[in-house]
Amino acid sequence: PGQPEPGADRDSDAPPKKRLKLPGGAEGGGGGVKLEERLYSVLCCTVCLDLPKASVYQCTNGHLMCAGCFIHLLADARLKEEQATCPNCRCEISKSLCCRNLAVEKAVSELPSECGFCVRQFPRSLLERHQKEECQDRVTRCKYKRIGCPWQGPYHELTVHEAECTHPTKTGNELMEILDEMDQTHKKEMQLYNSIFSLLSFEKIGYTEVQFRPYRTDDFITRLYYETPRFTVLNQTWVLKARVNDSERNPNLSCKRTLSFQLILKSKINSPMECSFLLLKGPYDDVKINPVIYHFVFTNENNETDYVPLPIIDSVECNKLLAAKNINLRLFIFQIQK
Repeated sequence: PGQPEPGADRDSDAPPKKRLKLPGGAEGGGGGVKLEERLYSVLCCTVCLDLPKASVYQCTNGHLMCAGCFIHLLADARLKEEQATCPNCRCEISKSLCCRNLAVEKAVSELPSECGFCVRQFPRSLLERHQKEECQDRVTRCKYKRIGCPWQGPYHELTVHEAECTHPTKTGNELMEILDEMDQTHKKEMQLYNSIFSLLSFEKIGYTEVQFRPYRTDDFITRLYYETPRFTVLNQTWVLKARVNDSERNPNLSCKRTLSFQLILKSKINSPMECSFLLLKGPYDDVKINPVIYHFVFTNENNETDYVPLPIIDSVECNKLLAAKNINLRLFIFQIQK
């Protein structure tokens, strides 16, 4: 009988032998670079070249994008009236064509990352808790900040500072001046909520879900704008319009993004119609909007409000809206009775 082939008696399901450890601490190449460092370059976003902090999206060819860059690419394409494409392979990308890569998200969460305060390294999944609750070098405020102490510093110095803080020993008159300033800030916040509660007591209140759809102007250089279909509130017909960065020529070149909107009364009315109105996020959106109440008196001759800011909190939230197929919000109108 012939001799068995070398290795024929080995169990085919047995795990492979461990590779020999090479000089310099690298296994099988890598030039001595740590595995974590090599993974950084593999798992980083192809746009900003940083490790994603939250959701990770991939194009149909597998190239990775962090949520912020993905949304920004979609928003830029909407502004330029182009199809968004992957920066690496130029395949088309959209919310329906791209999907999240949960394996990469999990891998990134386990990679070590540096604390911004103490410079120690932790898995990303634990870093937020460490920076907020555990780090002895995290920036914190004095417990007497409510009576005007401006001190802030590393947590490990907090006990010493609070033992020496002079604010608890201030006189009543000194504290009154500090508290008056704080009251002014609080008063502005309360005015908004009191105004909303006051409006909710009105006899004629209407609200509806509105959907802004994107359109283009007929200019030589077209501009993006949004408009809703006609809708009925308080037995009147209305339309909303919105524009980006107050219709500046090339909003895609600007890092700062804003939206402003205009309410238009389409019905004919017999007498002036005085209204307060505000836009809020819809029931199925996660955009962050700070409510602002606007006021206008509608007549047949003056049936359009000026463009007023849509009070989204920052450009990131604006990009979320621009990246969406449509913008869905909720409009409230309160008619003021004479």
